[in-house]
Amino acid sequence: MRGLTGLTARGWLVASAGLLLVVLVTAWVAGSGSGPPAPTTGSVRLGPEPGQDVAGYLATLPATLPPPGATAPALVQLDVPRDTAGAAALAGQATVGTVVFRVPIDRVQTALRFEPVTGTGEVRAALDVARERAAFAAEADAARAADSAATAPPQAREALERRAAVTAAERRRLADPGCACVVALVVTADRAGLDGLASRDGVRAVQAAAPGTRPRDLALSPLLPEQTGTVTPPPDDGPVPG
Repeated sequence: MRGLTGLTARGWLVASAGLLLVVLVTAWVAGSGSGPPAPTTGSVRLGPEPGQDVAGYLATLPATLPPPGATAPALVQLDVPRDTAGAAALAGQATVGTVVFRVPIDRVQTALRFEPVTGTGEVRAALDVARERAAFAAEADAARAADSAATAPPQAREALERRAAVTAAERRRLADPGCACVVALVVTADRAGLDGLASRDGVRAVQAAAPGTRPRDLALSPLLPEQTGTVTPPPDDGPVPG
């Protein structure tokens, strides 16, 4: 007997099996580290919303700064990726709590890597330690993706092999002390300090949370340097460096 769509019972079984295969392959790829990590998840978002107009987002940021004398955490978003020396110079005297790395590869989606900045010594040295941790994380991601690709069904293998190649390229770049991979910093400063940061060449945007916001409550999703019109994912159709 035919249903409203005109499919026979056998046709329904075939269609259902095909749909199940698509779901299983999608789940395999999603669960095997095939894409860049999602932004950090807390209750206080710093960064634009997906699909948001960039000019509109930037126009809202002065109103987020704390009143004079108050101290608050803030997301400092850079105009171009910087090496750790350049990022440390931009931070100045502000206390840096988190650094956001992203390896720029033309037309290839790479991961946002959020690393805590620890220690009480020189900021550049602390950023370099964070960069090394990010390189180790990328190496682990590459190994997991390669292992998953070796046992994946054919429909998922190509995506996993590409992800393994991308994360291996990230690891190589992040292992280089001169890697221009810093796209944002989370700092803590008072209003005068944040105003000074916002006016520096190289700083594209400063968005502050409310005074008293704890670092673990932040959800970070920095504006990428190449996002100029709307906040959309970068393309992922370019060749991966060997």
